[in-house]
Amino acid sequence: MIKRMIIMLIAVGVLLGLIFGFQAFKAKMIKQYIGGMANQPQTVSTIKAEESAWQPYLQSVGSLQAVKGADLSSEVAGIVEQINFTSGQDVKAGDLLVRLRAEDDIAKLHSLQALADLASVTYQRDLKQFRAQAVSQATVDADAANLKSDQAQAAEQQAVVDKKMIRAPFSGRLGIRSANVGQYLSPGTAIVTLQALDPIYVDFFVPQQALSEIKVGQPVIVHTDTYPKETFDGKISALNAEVDQQSRNIQVRATLPNHDHKLLPGMFATVEIVTSAPQRYVTLPQTAITYNPYGDTVFILKSAKAPKGGTHLVAEQVFVVTGATRGDQVAIVSGLKAGETVVTTGQMKLRNGVPVVVNNKVQPTNEAQPKPKDD
Repeated sequence: MIKRMIIMLIAVGVLLGLIFGFQAFKAKMIKQYIGGMANQPQTVSTIKAEESAWQPYLQSVGSLQAVKGADLSSEVAGIVEQINFTSGQDVKAGDLLVRLRAEDDIAKLHSLQALADLASVTYQRDLKQFRAQAVSQATVDADAANLKSDQAQAAEQQAVVDKKMIRAPFSGRLGIRSANVGQYLSPGTAIVTLQALDPIYVDFFVPQQALSEIKVGQPVIVHTDTYPKETFDGKISALNAEVDQQSRNIQVRATLPNHDHKLLPGMFATVEIVTSAPQRYVTLPQTAITYNPYGDTVFILKSAKAPKGGTHLVAEQVFVVTGATRGDQVAIVSGLKAGETVVTTGQMKLRNGVPVVVNNKVQPTNEAQPKPKDD
C-alpha cells in the first residue's frame, strides 16, 4: 500500500514538473519572439533639418475698399433725357453723366432771372433819385429787399436746374448703369456706382494682443486668390480708435497702390503685416512633430552598432520647443540642430533604439505657402 502511494506521488511530481517546465519553456520562447519582433527594422521617411530665414509677420483676412466710392443718384425727380457715359468708363470729376428733362425748370429760371433784373434796375433808379432827394429812404430799402428776394429765388431755381444735371463728384471708374433714357427717376434712385480705384484700401482686423506690434506706416503684403502668383505691397494708414468689445479685435486700414486697377472694392484678401527683421530658424514639416501634453518631440536617426556586426540606423526621441508655423512648416526654437536627420512619417512605430530603414519615395508636404491642387 505504501509502495503504491510512493509510486503515485512520484508520478504526480514528474507530471507537475513536466507541466511547469513546459510553461517556463513557452514563456521563454514567447519572450524571445516578442523581443525579436520589437527589434525588427521599421520603415520611415526622413528629412534633413535645415536652417532658413523666416520673416515674422501677423496674418489676417480683410476686404478691399475704395478710397472714394458712391452710388450716384438724383436728388430730384425727373425723366432721363440724356446719358453721357458707358458702363465701366473712367470719368473725371465734374463730368456730366446724366441729364434729366428740365425745360419747365429752365423756363421758370428765366422768369425769375427777369424779375431779378427788373428789381436791380428799379433799385439803381430809385437809388439815384434818393441822392437827388426825390424818393425816401424807405423806398430805397424796399427796393433793396425786393432785389435780394428776387435774386435768391433765381438762385434757388438755378440750383433746381443744376440738380437735373448729374455730374461725377470725383474721378474714378463707373460701374454698370441701371438707368435708361426715358426712365422716370424718383429721388434716391441709384443710377450707377462710381469707385476711385487708385489707391485702394484694405480693411482687416487683428487681435488686441498684436496692437503693440503694429503702427501707422508699417509695410503689409496683400494676397488675393484672383492673382495667386502676385503680391501687392502697401502700408498701414490708420488704426481704429477703439477695440471691438465683442471680439476684442481692432480694425486696421492699409493703403495700396493700384495703378493698373487690378484690385477692386469688395475683393477678399489675405494680409501679412511685417513685424520685425527676418530671423533664422531650423524648420521641419509639421508631420515630423509629435505633440504631447508633457512636451513636443521628434525622432532623429543616429548610427549604432548592429547585433551581427557593422552599423545601422536607430531612432532616438528628443524634446523640441516649437515656434511659429508657416504653411506646412514649423519653426524649431530649441532642441534640434541643422543637419540632423529627422523622421517625418512612421513615428508611431518607433521608440528609442529601434532600428529603422529609410524610404523617402513618398514625403509629406513641406511648403511655406501651400496651394490647393486639383486631382
